[in-house]
Amino acid sequence: MTQDVIAITNQKGGVGKTTTSINLAAALAKFGDPVLLVDLDPQGNATTGSGVDKRALSLTLCDALLDARVTFPEVVQTTAGGFDLLPANGDLVAAEVGLLDKPARERQLKRFLEGSPTAYRWILIDCPPALSLLTVNALVAATGVLIPMQCEFYALEGLSALLETLEGVRDHSNPGLNILGLLRTMYDPRNGLTRDVSRQLLAHFGDRVFRTVIPRNIRLAEAPSHGLPAVAYDRLSRGAVAYEALAQELRRRQDAGSKETKAS
Repeated sequence: MTQDVIAITNQKGGVGKTTTSINLAAALAKFGDPVLLVDLDPQGNATTGSGVDKRALSLTLCDALLDARVTFPEVVQTTAGGFDLLPANGDLVAAEVGLLDKPARERQLKRFLEGSPTAYRWILIDCPPALSLLTVNALVAATGVLIPMQCEFYALEGLSALLETLEGVRDHSNPGLNILGLLRTMYDPRNGLTRDVSRQLLAHFGDRVFRTVIPRNIRLAEAPSHGLPAVAYDRLSRGAVAYEALAQELRRRQDAGSKETKAS
């Protein structure tokens, strides 16, 4: 079975990385695909938003990254969204420091994921809003990158820095890493700047911009407080419908890419 490991990243905070990670995981799981969500952000928002109490965890992703004796089944959690979760909390800050003294420090997440007894079709990694060692671990483990971004001026500046980082990771650690797509989030078509930046993205990146756009939607904001993805909290809401459309678009893209690879 083909496996896609997708780092969902943008160094700018507040662009919908965690919302995208949770809801895309739940939407992909609806197709019956085995899905794993990796919470790589010390804030632990993907953990809480998936309905797992981050304060009550005995083992987290921090333990997995720093201690080779920790096994995958000891850390993984099941969720009401239909996907598995590698949870995190504030302890992950310690992993950032602890990894500095480890050999192959940028490959520790990849090592741990390779120890999974489950053959996941999709592994989604919710990255922290910084180009840190944790993010580098995600990029080294990933087969592709999904970049959520708001259509605003400063988003374009941050995108340039991220693309430089991706190029560096490709050159030194993961030559197969590619950009799966840019996702326009919190989209408001009534805003002139939003439309202008969207046109610039389409002109520059073309087909690498997902056709699906994620609207501003109150249900997306409410769902985490109930420990549910929006696709379970209110599947008919505009936000939930958009993420289900994104999951379909992603599956079509990746299936088409797999067929092209086999044909060549």
